[in-house]
Amino acid sequence: MSTTTVPRVTTRRAADDNGWPQLIEAVRDSGLYPTRSKAEQVTRTVLAALGTHVTGDERVDLARALPGEAARLIASQIPVTHRLTAAEFVDSVASRTPGATSATARWDVSSVLGALPPLIGDDLVSRVLAQLPPGYALLFGRADLSACSRSRS
Repeated sequence: MSTTTVPRVTTRRAADDNGWPQLIEAVRDSGLYPTRSKAEQVTRTVLAALGTHVTGDERVDLARALPGEAARLIASQIPVTHRLTAAEFVDSVASRTPGATSATARWDVSSVLGALPPLIGDDLVSRVLAQLPPGYALLFGRADLSACSRSRS
């Protein structure tokens, strides 16, 4: 009996960095970036910013679920004491990116964060979002239902 290996996304990071090029390509495709280099620069900037906002078990699990290089970007950041709103987070990415505007930074953030759910799984995305202020769900490519649930309370 012959078996065919089908590539699949896993939430466990391999010991090597084989997943890094795949993450960069996913970001490049999502963001329609003209070069791999641009997609990599955007990915590094956004993941470094995200690494300042995710803490505790979610930070550890996020690092474990990502390719090695992405994990290092997350884990090497010092957590902030005050988490930024989603709009402030986008503006902070804009300030780290030469020539960026809020609009281009929002595109960059959404391109990177939107590429993460297939890598890390919906459960971990939900746990990360639970740590962050309202508004981040849209950046991860999810509907933001927090306003709806608050209005019914």
